[in-house]
Amino acid sequence: MKAKKLSNPLKKLLQQKKTTIGSWITMAHPLIPQILAPAGFDWFAVDMEHSSIDLGDLLGMIIAIEATGKVPLVRVGENDPCLIKRVMDAGAYGVIVPNVSSVDDARRAVNAVKYPPQGQRGVGLYRAQGFGRYFEEYKRWLDQESVVIVQIEHIDALKEIDEILTVKGVDAFMIGPYDLSASMGKPGRFSDPDVVKVIDRIMASARRHNLAAGFHIVPPDPKLVKQKIKQGFSFLAYSVDSILLGEAADNAMKGLV
Repeated sequence: MKAKKLSNPLKKLLQQKKTTIGSWITMAHPLIPQILAPAGFDWFAVDMEHSSIDLGDLLGMIIAIEATGKVPLVRVGENDPCLIKRVMDAGAYGVIVPNVSSVDDARRAVNAVKYPPQGQRGVGLYRAQGFGRYFEEYKRWLDQESVVIVQIEHIDALKEIDEILTVKGVDAFMIGPYDLSASMGKPGRFSDPDVVKVIDRIMASARRHNLAAGFHIVPPDPKLVKQKIKQGFSFLAYSVDSILLGEAADNAMKGLV
């Protein structure tokens, strides 16, 4: 990563709470973002939690996303400082950290991304730092441009939601609707009054603290995206690569019937 490329347009968009739409990458092939990018996505999140993508696949995926001019994010499999450090060293522009249910979880995520004094990340000289050539530039970029997104996906997060959303270094949050509803014993029941009430409480906290709100809309239905935008969500994950592929195939074949 050369110094002249060290910019992250997503950072400012999150700060301004302008709508951005990305998608989830679960298939470990660099052609996937190349195929999807022309549709107009702003960012792609490589999913290392619910896929077979591992660190050996990740570098090529980040390079492929950068080549499209889109922002490469990584949804790490766990809130682990060693994993997050390696993901960032590979050149991710930021991480989406799953199952953040406490203020300590949120602080641990920020600490894993940022160098001291803001965080506790160990310093290495790999691709993100230009293999040592651009360490000073990367150090400034990391402080000013990297993003940390925490996933709110368990009912326990409600106990400390205000504290979580005000942790310094957290740029946005994303609601994981399946896990959130599952933690309430109602998996996938997004219109259940209790689930709706919890999401409303999270959004009320986001408004109080002026933080960009995210949501993962899994079905590839534009109406659902527009609905979430009206509700105040601006950081939107729209479907998944495999679902988009399957829907396109289904629609193509239906036309033959």
